[in-house]
Amino acid sequence: MEVYLVRHTETVCEKGICYGQADVSINEPYEPLFEEIKLALPKETLVVSSPLQRCTRLAHYITGQPIKTDSRLMEMNFGSWELQNWNDIPEFELTPWMQDFVSVQVPNGESFTQLYQRVVSFINDLKALTNDKVILITHAGVIRSFLCYHQNLPLKDAFQNKVAFGEIIKITI
Repeated sequence: MEVYLVRHTETVCEKGICYGQADVSINEPYEPLFEEIKLALPKETLVVSSPLQRCTRLAHYITGQPIKTDSRLMEMNFGSWELQNWNDIPEFELTPWMQDFVSVQVPNGESFTQLYQRVVSFINDLKALTNDKVILITHAGVIRSFLCYHQNLPLKDAFQNKVAFGEIIKITI
């Protein structure tokens, strides 16, 4: 199965703001970028999106019809840190996470391992489908998790995979 991992376009959040599952909007105008993305993807195939609006807007544009969403495709839950400036997060909370983001859980949020487990659950369900091509509209953390799974990469090395806004990464599972 060909899987097209598509990251949403740039959000309205200023640089330095921590956002994961906060339902932030995207920068306008976004239609020209959406059109470029749409033209680079296969036509008439299953599209599944994170339920956050920064992904569903693109998914609706691509399909022009109602879309399937899955909460397992949501970005990492940054809990108490959502929408805070990274510089304002208390050092006693941030330092342990920065030293071991893989297993340290964000206060009232999740660890990268928990995000990865959600993604693997989704991948296992995806493998059961009969579609030969699937487009997933999602987030950088989810895409990095997919790539760790696909490349057999240790989670601690997830950030070796750079994922730009609006980027399309094709993998085969």
